[in-house]
Amino acid sequence: MKIDLHVHSYYSADSSITPEELVFYAKKRGLDGVAVTDHESLDGALKIAKEADFLIVPGMEVAAVGGHVVGLGLRQPVASHLGVDETVDRIHRSGGIAVACHPTGFLKGGLGSRVSSGFDAVEVINSSAIPFGYSVKRNERIASALGKPRVAGSDAHYGPEIGLAYTLVNAESNVEEVVKAISKGLCQPFGGATPLSLRLRKMIAVHMKKSQMRK
Repeated sequence: MKIDLHVHSYYSADSSITPEELVFYAKKRGLDGVAVTDHESLDGALKIAKEADFLIVPGMEVAAVGGHVVGLGLRQPVASHLGVDETVDRIHRSGGIAVACHPTGFLKGGLGSRVSSGFDAVEVINSSAIPFGYSVKRNERIASALGKPRVAGSDAHYGPEIGLAYTLVNAESNVEEVVKAISKGLCQPFGGATPLSLRLRKMIAVHMKKSQMRK
């Protein structure tokens, strides 16, 4: 299964991706699934998973005290602004797995050295991380030191960014099996950096979305 494990729909204030665009670009990239990981909200992920004819892994990007954590396979939302360990625990209680997302990305709310053994995986490749190559190397060191599975995601906030990074997961095509496989390390990260041209187009798209919302 080829899955982008970090995508934001327009349920995130800083993303312009509609459910239709999400599925369109995911299929265009040859993906088998997408994890919808909106900021502080599970609503969009659950709605899209229910309505889309495509594998959607319900998730959230949660702002914990000290950095961001992605929960995958969640059944219930997880509160923000809690300690890292408590955030991880609540993700587990919600039936999900906890991923240290972009732990060393510049200005991205990375956990850095606060990534602990309680995490289920480390996002070693995040397409939007800056500086990209340096971030990947540091993330790899964190994953190696903790002996944790490595995953990848585009961190897309604009449709064409979807699939720039992805994770190959050795699992059947359902959420439970995908989450279980990742936790067992039956996965491998791939992908590259978001091109500057896409970053600029994303800024324009998000600005237009916010302007429309204010009308």
